[in-house]
Amino acid sequence: MAEFQKEVHERWGDTDAYKQSAARTSKYTHADFAAAKIDQESVTEKFAYAFGNGLTLKSLEVQAAVIAHREAISKWFYDCSVDIQKNLAQMYVADARFKKYYDDRVYGLAQYVHDAIMAQ
Repeated sequence: MAEFQKEVHERWGDTDAYKQSAARTSKYTHADFAAAKIDQESVTEKFAYAFGNGLTLKSLEVQAAVIAHREAISKWFYDCSVDIQKNLAQMYVADARFKKYYDDRVYGLAQYVHDAIMAQ
């Protein structure tokens, strides 16, 4: 975990989002982190449901998942604008660790989440 934290600090340590996230999470309890994970998993399940049922990227359900994704990040970590969210979407397909998180749920989900976010 320390290796990951070092990478995050090196890549984004000078950004407002990093500073905001560090300030928020420094006060979190284990219960807070567990609640954040539940929110994140809930959003992932919304995407998995939409993907599995062949919903189009612009459908109300998929775009509601996109909004829920952005809101969960904003709630727990930092203010997540549409532009920041689109940068995250790029990382979901470019970084093998993020791609694995989604594709281990359902193969192809990382690309679907990316495409859904980019379609907003």
